[in-house]
Amino acid sequence: MAINLQKGQTIDLRKNDKGESFDLSQVTIGLGWDVKQKESGFFGKFFGGSKDEEYDLDVIAFLLDSNGKVENLGRDLNFSNGNKVGLHGGDIIFFNSMTYPSGSGTSSMLFPDGTPKYTMQQKIKQLLDKGELIVHTGDNLTGEGDGDDEQIIIKLDSLPVKIEKIIFLVCIYQGISKNQQFGKVENAFIRACDKNNKEIAKYTLSNSPELENKHSLIFGETYRHSGGWKFRAIGETLHTDNFVEILKKYVN
Repeated sequence: MAINLQKGQTIDLRKNDKGESFDLSQVTIGLGWDVKQKESGFFGKFFGGSKDEEYDLDVIAFLLDSNGKVENLGRDLNFSNGNKVGLHGGDIIFFNSMTYPSGSGTSSMLFPDGTPKYTMQQKIKQLLDKGELIVHTGDNLTGEGDGDDEQIIIKLDSLPVKIEKIIFLVCIYQGISKNQQFGKVENAFIRACDKNNKEIAKYTLSNSPELENKHSLIFGETYRHSGGWKFRAIGETLHTDNFVEILKKYVN
């Protein structure tokens, strides 16, 4: 049975205190959330104000070295239409750099809008079979539906030794300008499952006063310890809605 973590709690990912062992050759970090439904009175319904608000939450992972820093910030990626994105192909996994290492010819965005779920699953499997060590499964723009809304799949046992820690955070895209914040998000969680889809641990953070008026959340981290890996529930809330502002703390 998976462990339900409390804020600040740390566990061993390889083996729990009940003697149950887990296969860390491929670990799925799943994150999910729902947006609280608006309460609307007679006039709200009359004028169409009862429509639920859509949140775009982005999941990001920072890969840190022994000094607790992001060593490789990647490069700028230029497109034929003149658009440019930064931080591609480095030690930051996010919606514009969805694999590590980037060497299999993948683009900055794996899945165009409307890609069938089966096609996405097949593509992810191909990437992992080709040797990608980390794959971000895609950007769910609303958080609707049961289960994980976004996942980051990691071959923990195969990561280069330079990676000592991985931090997982979620930011509300344009949260400040849209007046969207984690106080209006419920059922938010992060969980870890092993290669056999056995749930190792889950950390849920909802309906807490500290979420009010915060637009980013450092959910948790996994780090090397005595030849294995541990996971810690963090639950640190931040005002910024821009992960690059958070990244500055982890750059030399």
